[in-house]
Amino acid sequence: MTRPSSIRPSMPRLRPLASLLALSLSFAGASAARAQSFTAIAPTPAQVRPAVDQAYTQLLSAPQIQALMEAVKADHTRSIDDLKMLTEIEAPPFKERPRAEAFLARMKALGLADARIDSEGNVVGRRKGTGQGPTLLISAHLDTVFPAGTDVKVKERDGRLYAPGISDDTRGLAVLLSWLKVLNEQKIQTVGDLLFVGNVGEEELGNLRGMKHLFAEHRDIDGMVGLEPAPDGTVLILGTASHRYEVNFKGPGGHSYAAFGQVPSAIHGMGRAIAKIAEVRTPTFPKTTFTVGTVGGGTSVNTIAPDARMAVDIRSDQMDSLLSTEKKILAAIDEAVAEENKRWNVETLTVQTKLIGDRPGGRTPSDSVIVEAATRANASFGHKTLLTGASTDANVPMALGIPAIIVGGGGKTGGFHALSEWIDLTDGWKGAQNSLATVLGLVGVQGVTQPLLEKRPARAP
Repeated sequence: MTRPSSIRPSMPRLRPLASLLALSLSFAGASAARAQSFTAIAPTPAQVRPAVDQAYTQLLSAPQIQALMEAVKADHTRSIDDLKMLTEIEAPPFKERPRAEAFLARMKALGLADARIDSEGNVVGRRKGTGQGPTLLISAHLDTVFPAGTDVKVKERDGRLYAPGISDDTRGLAVLLSWLKVLNEQKIQTVGDLLFVGNVGEEELGNLRGMKHLFAEHRDIDGMVGLEPAPDGTVLILGTASHRYEVNFKGPGGHSYAAFGQVPSAIHGMGRAIAKIAEVRTPTFPKTTFTVGTVGGGTSVNTIAPDARMAVDIRSDQMDSLLSTEKKILAAIDEAVAEENKRWNVETLTVQTKLIGDRPGGRTPSDSVIVEAATRANASFGHKTLLTGASTDANVPMALGIPAIIVGGGGKTGGFHALSEWIDLTDGWKGAQNSLATVLGLVGVQGVTQPLLEKRPARAP
């Protein structure tokens, strides 16, 4: 792309909005190819409101912001040291403390002296604005899916860094630290407050406990921008809700021959339940899914099983559909137990269900200011926006009606949740610039732009 000599090479050439949106269309094919599992759930906004367009025109043409973006590029190599250091500290679900302490130490060293670890384990630090502006949460999660004892040593080959958790979501943590460093060194004063957070509980049965705690404790948060591994231009606006159940079947058990016909089998009862669950119908839209993910039980091949257990996952893009499917599945389990007891004319097989996962769902409207801001910033960096959805930390604010999006932090990634997880950080600083531009437009920069994000009344306890 040709750039005028007055603009530094790492900054996008500024164009009128219509030209920017037309330019971004040319990237559609490449973006779709990179998106892999990311699916569009809404059309890309064809235009943004004039105030959003004007804000980003002013922001990205301001000399101090151009210098800031250059600083992001210059800090890229150093930030990889943070990435490696944090990646090599284990952070299984519910055991994030060592990584949290290392992340806290880096935040303090980079200028957030009052940063702390809260009672849930989140690392939280507020970079104050000039006052009277909104509070924007910017976050990445500390935990990974990998159990204690996993080899998390970073290995480099063929231009990629390999390690479990290196992209999901340690790259996001490193980008937050880089932003903090360059904002302080370049003396950029935002209008709104930036709440820097490394949170716990995003993966597995963490149940979004970190985000739930944050939004209960900080009732002044006006919006959220979370960092996750995602292709350039991707903006997550939908939070898929989920409920997970642990189901335990109990019976008296007995000898497979001597007690036959006298006692019900917990495993047979569970089998009936699984067969009934498999017949449950769900809508294509909103997308609603279920699975029996794990099973177990019994004592030996020649024993009528006294116990059996299974775990059930139910998800939907809308809560009503999730609750309707959940009702059918729980009813199927009860029916199966009744049938197994009736088969042997007994009442000795019982079942208990326990909710072990509860992720609320929600959606940030595609015409909201926070989405338009991300769309406008993406266009400035030459990317067509892909609006998508998944289950992430943003589920919590979305469920509360608070504007929230998830964006990428830069770099090409793959192998999520596998031991072969990798990241290619060639030109990864461009993604870090892009997402930082989105953030700055939302909170405003003193002497350059006013905040686009609306300051909301504090939520009641």
